Amino acid sequence: MDKLRVILLFGGRSSEHSISCATAGGVLRAIDRDRYEVIPVGITREGAFVLETDDPERFGLDPEHLPEVADNGTRVRWPESSASRELTVVADGAVSSLGDIDLVFPILHGRFGEDGTIQGMIELLGLPYVGNGVLASAIGMDKHFTKTVLEGAGIAVAPWVTVTRAALEADPELWTRRTHALGLPVFVKPARAGSSVGVTKVGEWTELEAALDVAFAEDRTVLIEAAVVGREIECGVLEGRDGEGARVSVAGEVVVSGREFYDFEAKYLDAPGVELICPADLGDGELFELQRIARRAFEAIGAEGLARVDVFLTGEGFVVNEINTMPGFTPISMFPTCWLNSGLDYPELITELIEVGRTRGIR
Repeated sequence: MDKLRVILLFGGRSSEHSISCATAGGVLRAIDRDRYEVIPVGITREGAFVLETDDPERFGLDPEHLPEVADNGTRVRWPESSASRELTVVADGAVSSLGDIDLVFPILHGRFGEDGTIQGMIELLGLPYVGNGVLASAIGMDKHFTKTVLEGAGIAVAPWVTVTRAALEADPELWTRRTHALGLPVFVKPARAGSSVGVTKVGEWTELEAALDVAFAEDRTVLIEAAVVGREIECGVLEGRDGEGARVSVAGEVVVSGREFYDFEAKYLDAPGVELICPADLGDGELFELQRIARRAFEAIGAEGLARVDVFLTGEGFVVNEINTMPGFTPISMFPTCWLNSGLDYPELITELIEVGRTRGIR
């Protein structure tokens, strides 16, 4: 059987560049080489497409030296039109063919990758790819529109206000009233960033201005969100096969004991003060309800391929925090861990995502 030729696309221009690289290392290490021929294509922080080395060890997460796509002088050229699937590379002035490609696996986190931009480019080229389409990616990336869509679908979300710097400066008293109506504490978040980048927990209103500066450094639109008291629960969702509904994993729980919240360092750099428990200790009724809500959220944004749904379990029930259309995908991340505890190991999960994307074909 001929191997499927897969472009593994990673890196990118977002603040989550290094996390994408770490995900690439995990996939390169675990992908079934008997079934797939992998062509690693990195995107530098400046947006150049380069031919990367097929070496998982280059992309390990080291707190002292985060992985990076370096500009090695090569330039990968995508097909000239949807009539071709040939990938080429320019190196030292010479152009060579990388052959026809069967599928693109974009494992990009954050803006210019998880937000529908790269998905639109791939669709313009007429190539099949793994994961969510343009609309679901754009909705899932923007926390304001995620909340708006989920609320419209009858799913509970935390109260919030969305603001721009211009709006704040135009009528500061209005935004002070709206913000203070949320009560304390609040979380201040960039509308379009992930991995807790640019997020600050505000316990006193005197801290708000500095928190807004941190968030506005990541995006021109910022959410101020009421803090929700409850257990932090996450589960994975996979697109169904053969017309069946989406599949939902068992749940995992994030237990924060020595930090303000589950921040970037705790998620990826093994910082202390956080424990990940999977499967989470939920009653059968609670797990059933969580899986129902996760499936509904997946469907509400028109998701395809995969997602991770993050919720709070409060005394009144589940409140959805966010839906990630390209969740953290390193071997120790919660998404693959939840699926491992649901009977699907890391290599099998990679194969499942590729085969679903292949079966779906060109969009």
